[in-house]
Amino acid sequence: MSPPSSAPPADSTVGARASRRVRRRLLPYLVLLYVVAFLDRVNVNFAALHMTRDLGFGPRDFGLGAGIFFLGYFLFEIPGTLIVERSGARRWIARIMVTWGIVAILMATVHTPRAFYLLRFLLGLAEAGFFPGIIVYLTHWFPTSERAKALGLFTAAIPVSNLLGAPISGLILGVSWAGLAGWRWLFVIEGAPAVVLGVVTFFFLTDRPKDAGWLPADEKAWLVARLAEEARVREAQSPHRFGRALRDARVWLLALAFFFIVVPTYGFQLWIPQMVAKASHLSPFGVALVVDLAYLLGLPSLLLIGWSSDRSGERRWHSVVPMLLFATGLLATAGLEHHWPAVVLGLVIAGAGLNAHLPAFWALPPQFLTGEAAAGSVGLINSIGNLGGFLGPTLVGALKEGRPGYGVGLAALGGFALLAAATIAVTGALAKAPALAPSPSPSPSAPKDSR
Repeated sequence: MSPPSSAPPADSTVGARASRRVRRRLLPYLVLLYVVAFLDRVNVNFAALHMTRDLGFGPRDFGLGAGIFFLGYFLFEIPGTLIVERSGARRWIARIMVTWGIVAILMATVHTPRAFYLLRFLLGLAEAGFFPGIIVYLTHWFPTSERAKALGLFTAAIPVSNLLGAPISGLILGVSWAGLAGWRWLFVIEGAPAVVLGVVTFFFLTDRPKDAGWLPADEKAWLVARLAEEARVREAQSPHRFGRALRDARVWLLALAFFFIVVPTYGFQLWIPQMVAKASHLSPFGVALVVDLAYLLGLPSLLLIGWSSDRSGERRWHSVVPMLLFATGLLATAGLEHHWPAVVLGLVIAGAGLNAHLPAFWALPPQFLTGEAAAGSVGLINSIGNLGGFLGPTLVGALKEGRPGYGVGLAALGGFALLAAATIAVTGALAKAPALAPSPSPSPSAPKDSR
């Protein structure tokens, strides 16, 4: 089949039909999976409104337990993405969901700080590889021109889970069934869907377009040929082995940028209910409504950035601007934390920039890598970056200890968001440049990179 650039007009029609069918088949289900995953990752933020009081946890205890999730998460990120690239997503994603659902439910049994730390660590181990695995999976189904839009629709699960999770969690906190506190039921009720969906995933997902019995033959042929041609072009520019990613300085710069992103992201998300409760003295459900308001612009801003990035083909500034917006909201909230209306405005600004960088940011690595190198780079960037998820909540807890408010912690998070914007600006400028770290010269018997 001819490359897309020389394809007859009929192929454009086939391609449009294929892309539309893939979007409708895969993206709603993947969004549902990520909504469930993200709720299980961050529902400890609402549980903390009562859990810390019932169990006598201080800010340091909660901050460490909230953040230690990411140490477990770090360990299996790269292996997970390579498994998806080599063996397919269906079995791996199903396994992840069942194990994380079981651990999420076991969070209801926590009585001591040590048990809290252990189960949060195990939850990170169980979920490791899910997000980067899906990012890699989407590259198996969507051509480059549609990738940021697909990533935007997928990562829309984050603001959706925030919008849904806040009021649901606030309501569950108010119950006391069978003698168990509401925060324990919160873990059980929000963890169980992952187990069920893990079983469904095994039967529902398809690993690659060539295996898709639900695609008509002409659409399947177009999609397979289009993706193969794009991979061939990228591979001619850069070898596809994972070692290539390790030798490319741009990958390490993106990992550093993502670390700077994740520190304020989870420092903010895992503490925002307690910040709002401290500033407002509202009930748990009232806190949930304010948190929902803070996330109100998160979904439209993320979708708009993804659409704009694909339409223009620009990735760098579509990643930088949301981080600047996030930093502005954090710093404004820190400076005005004793003025309640200003706090709400600052939280809304922060929420608008919180996740809007995701579609364009994750479209950067495939601009200069392909195959296992691209898959491994996503895992490497995500694993190193998510160590910031340990630092962010822990830092806020440490800075809150002995202080009446959260202003110092919020200001620190805002500083990390500014560092993220600066690092992305530098790295994005280099994304289409030749590799920053040269490959070893090939042996006489080895094929050359320029084949």
